Amino acid sequence: MKHLLDKVKILIGKPYEDFEFLLQCLSEVLVENNEPGLARQIPWISSQPPRFDKENTEKLLHLYSLSFQLLNLAEVNGAVQNRRTKQQQNGLSGVSGLWGNVLADLKSKNIDENTIARELKKVVAEPVLTAHPTEAKRPVVLALYRQLYLLIVKRENSMYTSYEHEEIKHDIKQILHKLWFIGEIFIEKPAVESELENVLHYFYKVFPEMLHYFDFKLRQAWEETGFNRDLVADTGNYPVIAFGNWVGGDRDGHPLVTAEVTANTLKTFRVHAFLLLNKLLDELADKLSIYCNSSCLTTSFQKRMEMLQNELQFQKQPAKNEPFKTFIQLVKQKLPIVENSSGGIELHETTTSYKSSVKLAEDLLLLKDTLINYGAETIAVNDVQKVLRHLKIFGFHLAHLDIRQNSKFYEDALRDIMKVSQPQKYKATAQNPEAWKTFILEELGNNRPFISKIDFLKSEKSKQVVRTFQVIENHISHYSERALGSLIVSMTRDVTDLFTVFLFVREAGLSHYTSGGLACPLPVVPLFETIDDLIKSPEILDAFLSHQATKNSLNYIKEQKGWKKPVQDVMIGYSDSNKDGGILASTWHLYNAQIKLTEIAKKHGVKLRFFHGKGGTISRGAGPTHWFIKSLPASTLNGLIRVTEQGETIERKYANKVNAAYNLELLVAGLAHQTVLSNQIEPENDQVRNKVFSYMANESYKVFRQLTDHPSFIEFYDQATPIDAIESSKIGSRPARRTGKRTLADLRAIPWVFSWTQSRMHISSWYGVGSTLQKMKMEEPEKYSDLRKLVKTDNFVRYVLTNIDTSLAATDEKIIKLYSDLVVSEKVKNEILTMLLSELALTREMMLALLGSSIRERRKNHYYSTNLRADALMPLHKEQIRLLKQWRKAQHSDKENADGLLHSLLRSVNAIANAMGTTG
Repeated sequence: MKHLLDKVKILIGKPYEDFEFLLQCLSEVLVENNEPGLARQIPWISSQPPRFDKENTEKLLHLYSLSFQLLNLAEVNGAVQNRRTKQQQNGLSGVSGLWGNVLADLKSKNIDENTIARELKKVVAEPVLTAHPTEAKRPVVLALYRQLYLLIVKRENSMYTSYEHEEIKHDIKQILHKLWFIGEIFIEKPAVESELENVLHYFYKVFPEMLHYFDFKLRQAWEETGFNRDLVADTGNYPVIAFGNWVGGDRDGHPLVTAEVTANTLKTFRVHAFLLLNKLLDELADKLSIYCNSSCLTTSFQKRMEMLQNELQFQKQPAKNEPFKTFIQLVKQKLPIVENSSGGIELHETTTSYKSSVKLAEDLLLLKDTLINYGAETIAVNDVQKVLRHLKIFGFHLAHLDIRQNSKFYEDALRDIMKVSQPQKYKATAQNPEAWKTFILEELGNNRPFISKIDFLKSEKSKQVVRTFQVIENHISHYSERALGSLIVSMTRDVTDLFTVFLFVREAGLSHYTSGGLACPLPVVPLFETIDDLIKSPEILDAFLSHQATKNSLNYIKEQKGWKKPVQDVMIGYSDSNKDGGILASTWHLYNAQIKLTEIAKKHGVKLRFFHGKGGTISRGAGPTHWFIKSLPASTLNGLIRVTEQGETIERKYANKVNAAYNLELLVAGLAHQTVLSNQIEPENDQVRNKVFSYMANESYKVFRQLTDHPSFIEFYDQATPIDAIESSKIGSRPARRTGKRTLADLRAIPWVFSWTQSRMHISSWYGVGSTLQKMKMEEPEKYSDLRKLVKTDNFVRYVLTNIDTSLAATDEKIIKLYSDLVVSEKVKNEILTMLLSELALTREMMLALLGSSIRERRKNHYYSTNLRADALMPLHKEQIRLLKQWRKAQHSDKENADGLLHSLLRSVNAIANAMGTTG
């Protein structure tokens, strides 16, 4: 292993020199903790193989996990430094996907700067942080790794003396000491409150701090491109960034997310939003210590100041001859908060409090205009505008909370209500889908709830749903809709699934009644997840948009938001469609559905905003952000997008300000770029690509289903992967299965992908590709010839094939065989293993022929990073397999021993997850 690290250091350079330094620090820490034997077994810097035995197993697994995480940190820092070097040498346009590169490309295409500036204002991008259980590390450990990363960055400063570098090394070792003693894995399932605390870190500490750095990068790139700086002088004309949150709102198969949890989440986020505003207003007040008398103030400003002083009965001694600072003090007094005895703040509404962030924004705009009139334009457009920009994005809410629930749960809850309120209708519709649909549509025309009091309900399921909507109604009636995102219906199978939500909105008193009838004040959003649902999605959306209740709701939201056209959100899921039919079928049906759904929306005069439910692995939609945006159908790009950030990808992309700004820039700049370009060309009608990929999707689907529908497949999967250990893990508060049934359909996509990743099989991101390409080459040579041309020109085709290429690099035949030996039945093992290895070899062969060269030649950095990890992974996989055998046996004979083995087994899961850089 040491030989390989030395080789990679020579070929790639500094990131791996930094990595070796970190491993040496870890070695010193172990020696200082009386673990010299373990220090001699650190991977990559030791020639001694690990000795897993009863005494050392847990420590060694922890050591390997820690070592892989140090490799991740060194590579992240290496990527950051590489971008900096490129920009220093080639300018801001030197890094693909960032503002400098995007604006230079648009300029080279002779797109006018005024056109670009106009389109920028229309861009609205919203990353949504979910509670999906794919982060295997505890929050306390994540915090330490964030501190460690900052110290690694600090070592880049060439101005530091050798003495200062010694101090940095000392600080690094202090964190490694803590990481050595603090357990990485969850022993108990984290509560929703713990998950909330974790995501709150990003909304409260990372994103607000990153925002102004992000804005500066746009302005800097704009000027370097040679565009008129006045067009971007005001951040009010910048792309809008919003942030969404599922923690505390996503109750799909999650019994612990109650109405009380949702209410607490809304309150927690509101408190933290005010903490940020309090701090920003204090900073602004310090910058407004400007001496002037009333002659420097506009008449409207003076009137507003007098009004505020009278309204608030201002007790504080105003800053003498400092009217602008006094104004901020008055504004702060209108925030609906009060300081508590411990120095924190609590929500405290009074008759004079701001009811919404809109009113605060109006006061700050008045201050800004007055400062400009006075001549202090720089302070106005920088310092005051900074607070306005923050307010526009974070408001009094911090992030939009989505409410997600499964369509079947809603249906069952409504039927439970009918048992009580309309027993005859309940019986008539119980076994009759058409009668059920007619009943739902009829009810949309009624202006009354089913029941007068929730106490009348006997079913806990129906009480849960009604209470949740009552919490939403209470928040909106007191404040506004702005804190809430969408009402997402997962597993949308029929239009009645969406209209059922309207009835619960009505039940909680949340609906509005317009001249046209019922209106829902929040977006009701279908989530199309399976391939079958994606195929049916245009028909469902057409029926939904045709109904008057939907039209009323979209128009109501349009008026509230100040939009020119109604906007309908549609969420598409990458995970379940992939689990259904593999990568080619999934990506094609997602692509095709987006085009057809957009056509339906245009027919109804509605804009679509797609919400991409992407995960952290290729099987669940992951891939480089800017290439993902480029791969989307041009006709669907209108400047609006939402995208999920799940589990370990949150920490990987947003752990620190610089990396967070980079990843957000890739999303927003990429969206702006493709939106501007999509307005310059006709919507795509690429019959060649569509025919080629439609064929590939259909053929690969058949091959993939031959595997997953094989009589021996489930038995092989249960035994040849650590799915049972993963289901016993404590990494998330949500269960691994939707309803608890031990079926493939009920298993969530996350543990499905997680288990294949651990065993290095990765079937959902390559299986079926080789057979499809071979059949196309032999039976459809024209299509194959077209595909070879598309590989060089088509963004969608290149994106999909690059992801398959990446997944193949992480798939290992030797390790597949090792895990297959866990299967008890030789018949089951041989049947499935033969299919896997045969298809894998064929896929490698066909991909090499199609792409023309190996990944080693095309993507050197990726190749050597993968090889370095693989070298250290082999002993980990062998140990996990040994532990799986012992644990499974002990479950039947020695429960106490089984619990201890599970703890070691989960350590191995965590270590391999760190090595792969992903879980599910």
